[in-house]
Amino acid sequence: MSSTTTLQKSGGPTGEPGGAQPSDGLKAGLKNRHLSMIAIGGVIGAGLFVGSGGGIAKAGPAILISYALVGAMVVFVMRMLGEMAAASPNSGSFSAYADRALGRWAGFSIGWLYWFFWVVVLAVEATAGASILESWVPAVPQWAWALIVMVVLTVTNLGSVASYGEFEFWFAGIKVVAIGGFVIVGMLAVFGVLPGSDNPGAGFAHLTDTGGFMPNGVGSVLTGVLMVVFSFMGSEIVTLAAGESEDPRRAVTKATNSVIWRIGIFYLGSIFIVLTLLPWNDKSITEKGSYVAALDSIGIAHAGQIMNVIVLTAVLSCLNSGLYTASRMAFSLGERGDAPKVFAKVSKNGVPVAAILGSVVFGFIAVYFNYAFKDTVFNFLLNSSGAIALFVWLAICFTQLRMRAILLREAPEKLTVKMWFFPYLTWLTAAMISFVLVYMLFDDDNREVVLLSLLVAGVVLAIGTALDVVRRRDARKNALTGAGEGEGDTVLEDAASV
Repeated sequence: MSSTTTLQKSGGPTGEPGGAQPSDGLKAGLKNRHLSMIAIGGVIGAGLFVGSGGGIAKAGPAILISYALVGAMVVFVMRMLGEMAAASPNSGSFSAYADRALGRWAGFSIGWLYWFFWVVVLAVEATAGASILESWVPAVPQWAWALIVMVVLTVTNLGSVASYGEFEFWFAGIKVVAIGGFVIVGMLAVFGVLPGSDNPGAGFAHLTDTGGFMPNGVGSVLTGVLMVVFSFMGSEIVTLAAGESEDPRRAVTKATNSVIWRIGIFYLGSIFIVLTLLPWNDKSITEKGSYVAALDSIGIAHAGQIMNVIVLTAVLSCLNSGLYTASRMAFSLGERGDAPKVFAKVSKNGVPVAAILGSVVFGFIAVYFNYAFKDTVFNFLLNSSGAIALFVWLAICFTQLRMRAILLREAPEKLTVKMWFFPYLTWLTAAMISFVLVYMLFDDDNREVVLLSLLVAGVVLAIGTALDVVRRRDARKNALTGAGEGEGDTVLEDAASV
């Protein structure tokens, strides 16, 4: 089998430059500006706005170390993923690469786990958005708002990939402007040059004046890592979307190279501003939220409502991207025979309608469980998907270790993006992720999440392995019985490559 055939078999698009037209039926409907904003907005989730206060309360100013550690981990994972995606852009991204590098069982398992993660996120974000909208228009019940936002974004995704890209462009744009404005205004207040600001704590004293930089000890940094790690999930979406862009290799390369400054500004920069404007143990940080508390401290009127608008935008962005991501993963699984074949069919607009509807139906069911069985069924879904982000990152590490050798052997010219200090930094990243998972087992708040996630992962892995064994057996059987003149060698070769 030639190297070109092998790479195309794994789902990589053909055409130049960078595979401009996908070979899998999807259309290159995403423009470069869409991909740029998806890449930037992908690292700004609602968790940054909502969950950062809890991390600050646990670790104090040392939460910056927690964000830096997780940020470094994400940068390394994205670099690995960028290496593979630039070489072979694919709507299945890391699932398709795991399929090729580790085996069908791996692609099946990580693909379905990732799909499961995002359809549960659909329910979480729909409910979060509905609660904000209900506070503005209480005449409409919360469940109705959840239904409305799910239907609107489903219709958007069913229209065309360009519709998704346009919505995400504006959603992400609002988040970027909001965080950028917060950093600029906050920095002016920190240095005491913001007109009208009445914040008395200008300067950097708050980083050390309340118990020191690490008031709760080194252990609080690790606790902070557990609290912030999940707010970074979504940075990998751009590698899935790149397969439907005008120039996927260029888009992936650009997104991979810019991830460092994106995390530096949006996460470390904004949290740094909060910590310099207020003492870390100020009760308003947990009562109002870190960003609202910071804005209130410098006299910004209606800070709470302003932040509600921004959080709603982040929620809708996550919901929009979650539906897109789940549907494209389902499409890729269907295309590879790991999901119903109907998921691999596309409309005349190049949209995988069945994959979208299948994903959103499960999302609707999860929303129902959130209202009807919140403390039982939905709590299980939420906890059993909680550690999947870390499983995905770990799978990317092991996939890249194998894919580098495959690419060097078959198409070295496609290695336009390379992981730094390979393989040492890849192994270090895998060790960091494994350490976080093990540490979670010893943390009372996260033990159940890891155990339930491992349970679900074990079930999916068992199914994937069983299907892999059946495929291998059938391939050998067909080869031995002479499936057709000249086909035996090909079948044996395919069976050996799985």
